[in-house]
Amino acid sequence: MVIMPMTLRLEAADDSGVEEYRVYEDSVEVRRLRCGEEQDDLELAREQVSDEWRRLSHEDLTAHVKKNTVVAQWLKHRLGWRRLLRACTDPQTLQEFGIPDNSLDRYAA
Repeated sequence: MVIMPMTLRLEAADDSGVEEYRVYEDSVEVRRLRCGEEQDDLELAREQVSDEWRRLSHEDLTAHVKKNTVVAQWLKHRLGWRRLLRACTDPQTLQEFGIPDNSLDRYAA
């Protein structure tokens, strides 16, 4: 059995910050951790703790999938392609087809 990481951490090439992604309660969330060279370690730790997770919209997820980003590839392995496709779908469209937006595909990875 392969162990998949619970979070994905991406560091910017120019040291401008770190983005961290996670799957939490059937949604994908992201937070930005800022790294500043002028800050000491204690101040940086305090700043990182205060950064809040925000939920990615279906448009954000669709953009990642269209561009085949590292985030999209990680989510495909983490969620499975069916759940990822469903997460990219507008909740109103799901409702129009009678699909509850909080139900899981039990056959996904």
